Amino acid sequence: QVQLVESGGGLVQPGGSLRLSCAASGRHFSSYAMAWFRQAPTKRREFVGDITPDGGSITYADSAKGRFIISRDNGESTVYLQMNSLKPEDTAVYYCAAGEAITDAPQLYDYWGRGTQVTVSS
Repeated sequence: QVQLVESGGGLVQPGGSLRLSCAASGRHFSSYAMAWFRQAPTKRREFVGDITPDGGSITYADSAKGRFIISRDNGESTVYLQMNSLKPEDTAVYYCAAGEAITDAPQLYDYWGRGTQVTVSS
C-alpha cells in the first residue's frame, strides 16, 4: 500500500514556474513507476509524464516537452514536477500516481494522490 500526497500547487501568472511535489508513504517506493496526470474541468484526465523506478528513463507528453521536468528522490520517497513557462491551458488539478508498470494509461496505476490545483492566470 502506498499513500501519495501532492503539494506545491497555486496561482501563477503566465510564463511563471511552479514545482509540485508528491510525497509517498508506505513501502517500496523505489520499486514503483511514478507518473503525473492532470485534469481540467470538463476534460478527461491527461497524461503529463512518467519516470521509471530508478529515475533512469522519463517520458513526457507533447504538451509538457521542453517546459516540464520530472524527477524523483527515492531516499526521500518523493517525486517532483518542475513546471516552467506555464500557460493558461496548463490550469488543472495535478495528480501523481504510482504503479508497477510505466505507462501513460491512468487505469494502469494502482495508487493516486488527491491532487493539487494549479491555476495559470494573470
